[in-house]
Amino acid sequence: MPGVRRWWAGRSLRLRITIVVGVVAVGALVALSRLGVELLYGTMITAADAELRADAQTVAAQLAVGADPADLRGAEVRIVDTTGTPVDGGPDLPLNGAQLRLVAGGDAVISGDLRELRRWLAVPAVTPDGTTRLVVVTADIVGGAMLLAHAAVGFVVGAVAVAAVVVLAAWLATRAALRPVDRMRAAAAALPPGERLPLPSADDELRWLAEEINLLLARRDEAVARLERFTGDAAHELRSPVAAIRAQAEVAVAHPDPELAEETLRAVADEAARLSTMLSDLLALARADAGQRPPSEPVDLVAAAGAAIARADATDLDAPVLELVAPAPARVGASPSEVALVLDNLVGNARRYARSFVRISVLPAGRAVRLIVEDDGPGIPEADRRRVFDRFVRLSPEAGGGAGLGLALVAALVRGRGGTVTAGATATGGARVEVRWPAAR
Repeated sequence: MPGVRRWWAGRSLRLRITIVVGVVAVGALVALSRLGVELLYGTMITAADAELRADAQTVAAQLAVGADPADLRGAEVRIVDTTGTPVDGGPDLPLNGAQLRLVAGGDAVISGDLRELRRWLAVPAVTPDGTTRLVVVTADIVGGAMLLAHAAVGFVVGAVAVAAVVVLAAWLATRAALRPVDRMRAAAAALPPGERLPLPSADDELRWLAEEINLLLARRDEAVARLERFTGDAAHELRSPVAAIRAQAEVAVAHPDPELAEETLRAVADEAARLSTMLSDLLALARADAGQRPPSEPVDLVAAAGAAIARADATDLDAPVLELVAPAPARVGASPSEVALVLDNLVGNARRYARSFVRISVLPAGRAVRLIVEDDGPGIPEADRRRVFDRFVRLSPEAGGGAGLGLALVAALVRGRGGTVTAGATATGGARVEVRWPAAR
């Protein structure tokens, strides 16, 4: 069976449709042929039984007025008692016991072979002395059987011929129906970037297909443009730390100065750390874009936020105060590494611009968990609150920090788990970033 499925799946749509139509047509026509033969057989038997019964009733009427059974006997008329024994002086009937019982009970039977088929039927008759006799009549139905056989052959031949015509019509109709699809496929393959398929005038399946292909092409062009922008921005951002490391190294080689060696190495290490962080963020973004995410599991967001605060305090003791607000436990469906990466980026971004404090709030909200990070810094202009989640966007480069990938990575990770992330403002004008993460089941 798997081999048949593989073979079937490997055939063209045109061939599969033709085969299905052909099989259905043959089955339907064979069934109709059988029905026609059965109707013809029923009609023939009904007519024969009616004629036999009329003849038997005529003979039974003669018996009822005292006619001698021997005088009524003929090649196709016999007089027997209720047990099937002849009373007309003739030989026994060529019927077995079961057939005799059926005939005596009023049923008609068929005897003989294909060379001599006969139909038998009996009608009861009461003689003047009150004795019950059976008038058994018979008729040769070989001619009807031959007619029936010829009709069956004709039905089958006609069914095969009609099925062949239906299969040919299905092949031609499918070919004609799929020709516009073939043309559309060829046109789509030859379209240059930015071009779209022309829409058919009829509002049918072909127009709907063309519209969907155009939407797919638009998404493709958008993805290509986004990739080109991402590649250009990445090359531009990577050029700065690489150039700085190279310049420091060239100066150190050209002008060896033991007093400046430590300062040079420190600058090279800072630029290398910046480069490493950027490459890690780019790799995480690439994995998020490709849908490569670890398996989801319940993660305690309150505990993860506390750990993120501890990591941030350990790196910079003079930074703004970090405050955690978590009135109730909350678990999200994600991976621990994703949660840690989101929290580190949000906390790091808030501390970079905050004046005195950063508040991290974890609030259960039904089927979601709200993670809110607020600071008392200058805030995010309203016109840029969507743009901050784009890649390589830095609203205040003079504030230092990363390459503008942090919030973009947060958005990619959160949305990859079915959540949302938005930017807004606090009551005092600071920045407010809210993440809505699906709660763990």
